[in-house]
Amino acid sequence: MIDLEPQIAVDLWAARIPGFACIAEHHWFIVARPGTANRWEVWQTPGESEVSWGHLHCDLLGLTSGVGNGPGRMLHRWTGTDACELAQRIEDAPSSYPWIDTYRVFPGPNSNTFVQWALAGIYKLGWRGIGRAYVRHCPVHSRE
Repeated sequence: MIDLEPQIAVDLWAARIPGFACIAEHHWFIVARPGTANRWEVWQTPGESEVSWGHLHCDLLGLTSGVGNGPGRMLHRWTGTDACELAQRIEDAPSSYPWIDTYRVFPGPNSNTFVQWALAGIYKLGWRGIGRAYVRHCPVHSRE
């Protein structure tokens, strides 16, 4: 049987946050399909990019651009079925992410809350992902 589903990869990226929070990291996803790739992240300001839903943005910054305190770096790549499921969850986030209109640096919800919510138990952000634990406040988060 030939797999007709296009190849999808989902990459998890991080970059250090500038200023007082320089020990913390901002995380985001890159969802790549043949011929296209999009950066997905939650940002502190709503409506900053052409494609946004509240604080959730698609392609606000360059795919691998840092956020002011050094370059971005890839932490993990998913392919195959895992990537397809994760890409679907990320791309469905405009209608399913529970904190799309709320942003708080601490304790969350913030960019790391979104990433941990999308990862839903398949990967846990490290301690620099401040806001990741806020996911436990989601009443419908069943995979964490």
